Amino acid sequence: MDKHQLKRIVYIVIGSLTLVLGLVGVLVPVLPTTPFLLLTAFFYMRSSDRLYHWLIHHKLWGRHLDDYLTYRAIKKSTKIASLLFLWFTLTISMVLVQQTLVTLLLIVVGTAVSVHLLLLKTIDDDQRSS
Repeated sequence: MDKHQLKRIVYIVIGSLTLVLGLVGVLVPVLPTTPFLLLTAFFYMRSSDRLYHWLIHHKLWGRHLDDYLTYRAIKKSTKIASLLFLWFTLTISMVLVQQTLVTLLLIVVGTAVSVHLLLLKTIDDDQRSS
């Protein structure tokens, strides 16, 4: 096995691990989904055209990734849904754990993620190139 093949395999493995972490992040409020999916795109783009194409054209997250990668923007409805889901899951976590330090950490993380989402450009369907 040459150096190029080994690098390709390592990138596919790392990309697949970041994909799993991103999917877990959908359910775990402190684990960010988007950065892991962006890392997945990075590693798949450099190792497998087939996997990268699958990721970018996936029916659940493909359009969101493409909007972010191409336009550095997300749809208004995505912003709203993300913020609502973020604070809903963070609130549940705070109520269940009931520890001051954890609550403060979740508030800081939630605020940082909220600021990031609000600072992203907003894209409409008619702004996308089909």
